[in-house]
Amino acid sequence: MDRSDLANTVRVHLPDLADRLLWLCASQNDIPDHAPPCQTRRRRAKHPVGHLHRVFGVRTPLCLRLDRDAQHPRIAMTVAHTLLRAVSRLVSTPYWCVCNLSGLGAGSGALLLALLLLIGFVAVAESQAPPPYRISVNVDLVVLHATVRDRKGGFASDLHEQDFAIYEDGVPQSIRLFRHEDIPVTVGLVVDHSGSMLPKLTDVIAAARTFVRSSNPEDQMFVVNFNEKVTLGLPSALSFTSSSEDLERAISRAPATGMTALYDAAIKALGRLQSGIREKKVLIVISDGGDNASAHSLAEVLKMAGQSSALVYTIGIFDEADPDRNPDVLRRLARATGGEAFFPGQIHEVVAICERIARDIRNQYTIGYVSTSAAQPGVYRRIRVEAKKPGSAKLVVRARTGYIAGEPGPIRNVGVQ
Repeated sequence: MDRSDLANTVRVHLPDLADRLLWLCASQNDIPDHAPPCQTRRRRAKHPVGHLHRVFGVRTPLCLRLDRDAQHPRIAMTVAHTLLRAVSRLVSTPYWCVCNLSGLGAGSGALLLALLLLIGFVAVAESQAPPPYRISVNVDLVVLHATVRDRKGGFASDLHEQDFAIYEDGVPQSIRLFRHEDIPVTVGLVVDHSGSMLPKLTDVIAAARTFVRSSNPEDQMFVVNFNEKVTLGLPSALSFTSSSEDLERAISRAPATGMTALYDAAIKALGRLQSGIREKKVLIVISDGGDNASAHSLAEVLKMAGQSSALVYTIGIFDEADPDRNPDVLRRLARATGGEAFFPGQIHEVVAICERIARDIRNQYTIGYVSTSAAQPGVYRRIRVEAKKPGSAKLVVRARTGYIAGEPGPIRNVGVQ
């Protein structure tokens, strides 16, 4: 069964569980519109309900809400995670588990029965006669990571959902996902090892060390080194690390010689990001020259970056006399993904820049919406995010500027109901 079939046919129903209710929905705040009227009136809340649990190894978020009193919270959580693993195998989507364990009712018998049904979810993903309760999945989320700063350049860290506005092709969108917390990320360091980088690598290694110290301790990181060839820096037995010593060895083990295959390295790193288990993904590209050795093109890099949710930060440490330097490439890559481009005047400034990037990553807002556009697949949709707080000065928002409708990747996924 492919994804489009699944979107039309999957209806998984629970037997009568008295007045208990289990919903999967695209927002941690809202019960879906098709919820029974009594449940809609009773459960819609101004503030999020329950506790947020991240489930790794998948892509764009969903939310699972367990409502009503849970006398057996361990059983309830087992039900929740079993369901999400099953949905993951069917639609290859990411999700969030929001559990209000103040309910789910009397006795464990019904919960155990639900657990058995959910374990069998993958094997029986066919339409069935609709009993009173059903599970609905909505994965049609566009997910953005937004950095908000005030006029002085400081982080605006006290904003709420109502302070944001999102426009797609000029049309206002309703926010369905809103979070502001320090979550671990998958980070790729993409480091130029062309011949001109030899005297600069000491500062780059110091910057990597500073980045690790300033990052979330649960981040997972990898290194892509490149000259005219592209190689992974970590040993083959070690896919990711959070150790500054591992990253230092990964950068220093590659010789600085030859030309610059920047586009090939970006393609390699974007692909590598997808094997990371963290939902939020970031690339940091450090280079001192324009591309002169890649098999891939800039258009291919920008398309692949647009199909992912990765943020790309770029650091151009150019020599003024270098005829191959091309800062516009690094600006375009960063701007398209919601990252930022830096061009330090002195090589030692790269250390402070990496520290700033680490703080930037840890202070972002995660905002999701379901597009109201009827644009055909392949059409580029432009996104604008604004933030305003009453009584505050003008705020500057940096986020992804758009995506391609209907393209595969975590920016937009097919809905299942």
